[in-house]
Amino acid sequence: MNKIDIIDSTTISLFKDILKCVGRNPMNGKRKGGIKVHTLMNMQQQVPHLVWFSAAATHDHEFIKHLNLDKNRIAVFDKGYNDYTMFAKLCKNKNFFVTRLKENAVYTSLSEIDIPDATDTGVIKDELIELPVKEKNVVVETITLRRVAYWDKENNRCFEFITNLFKMDAGHIALIYKQRWQIELLYKQLKQNFPLNYFLGDNENAIKIQIWCTLIVNLLLTVIKRKLKRGWAFSNLVSFCRLHLFNYIHLIRFLENPEKDWRKILVKQNELLLFEN
Repeated sequence: MNKIDIIDSTTISLFKDILKCVGRNPMNGKRKGGIKVHTLMNMQQQVPHLVWFSAAATHDHEFIKHLNLDKNRIAVFDKGYNDYTMFAKLCKNKNFFVTRLKENAVYTSLSEIDIPDATDTGVIKDELIELPVKEKNVVVETITLRRVAYWDKENNRCFEFITNLFKMDAGHIALIYKQRWQIELLYKQLKQNFPLNYFLGDNENAIKIQIWCTLIVNLLLTVIKRKLKRGWAFSNLVSFCRLHLFNYIHLIRFLENPEKDWRKILVKQNELLLFEN
């Protein structure tokens, strides 16, 4: 799990055309702008390692070009990030990836891979395919990848994955992609506990600063939550800290034992300070 890096994006809607406008023009004449937050998150640590902002209308695969992944790591991302040129670069740099195949993808089937009996029964096809890499609509090279078709019983639909992990069990490849939803939980956590519906500034720089502050606070509270022996729901922890933001207390001790009568301790501390002065 420590070698899996999840890549995804979320859009924060802005009710002013601060960045490039996205969507239709509503009846009231107010154009709805947006900023897209692209994130690289380690699966085990579950905190962002890299954050990149773009206009909401910018295509996701532009973010892939900014990545310099370490060797022998597995990048997991949605089909919106598909870029065959980048796939070729990842293969040359010994970076592994798992993503979904686009519905309109053009590929050549090379050979089928036998599916062992011990493999997950959801795997219905495992094969090697060849994809063309184009520059200015001219094929400059081809790359060989692996295509895994997986039937998801829960959602009653078929998923097609492509990867350069040739030695891994096909069922494990489907499981790795399923872990991508962990980053959706991060986005849900951010939007539920730190509502970004209202911004203190109306320019691009002010909005980015506010988003960065939100990410920093989320990181600090995640560290605090992991240090606590007492189990706290993240939303309760955020609410508790918000209520006591201006109270001068030892946060960790306070969260470990909030039922304690801290008023008596604070009075004693103030009395000692008076005598010292």
